[in-house]
Amino acid sequence: MKLDFEAEYRSSYGRVYGLCVRLLGGTVTAEDAAQDAFVRAYRALDRYDPAQPFGAWVIGIARNHCIDLLRRRRHGELRSDEAAELAAAESESTGGVDALLITERSGRVRTAIAALPEKYRLPILLAYYNEASYEEIAEALGISRNHVGVLLLRGKQALRKALAPSEEEPG
Repeated sequence: MKLDFEAEYRSSYGRVYGLCVRLLGGTVTAEDAAQDAFVRAYRALDRYDPAQPFGAWVIGIARNHCIDLLRRRRHGELRSDEAAELAAAESESTGGVDALLITERSGRVRTAIAALPEKYRLPILLAYYNEASYEEIAEALGISRNHVGVLLLRGKQALRKALAPSEEEPG
């Protein structure tokens, strides 16, 4: 059975892009990361197991790529050209289109998740939007399974606090 990469790309792109937006923040940065994930998938087609869903495989590639980008960004390991592209992409993504997309797709929960520190945001996004197991999250983030549980618990507590009605709101 030959894989129709173009058809798989079309059917999986939305999910891959959505994950990249949630993990990286800006839409331009996410677009680049999603494209990179598909390029990596295409180059690794010889390692793809056709018995597994293509979408899940490419989502895993995208997740790992985004996590690598975040780690490199956090540790200042981006090459100068990557850093310049990232800065330009982030500044472009604050425009009207990005605001419209955020408003359209989000709500209080997504806004609260985006405001979480990265150490809580990543496990929550991987667990609840990417439906990754504790083991998959631990492997992707390079931490123990127990640490994943602690981060998820603290992240959910922070979300509850952020989403709790404030005393100033009528209600």
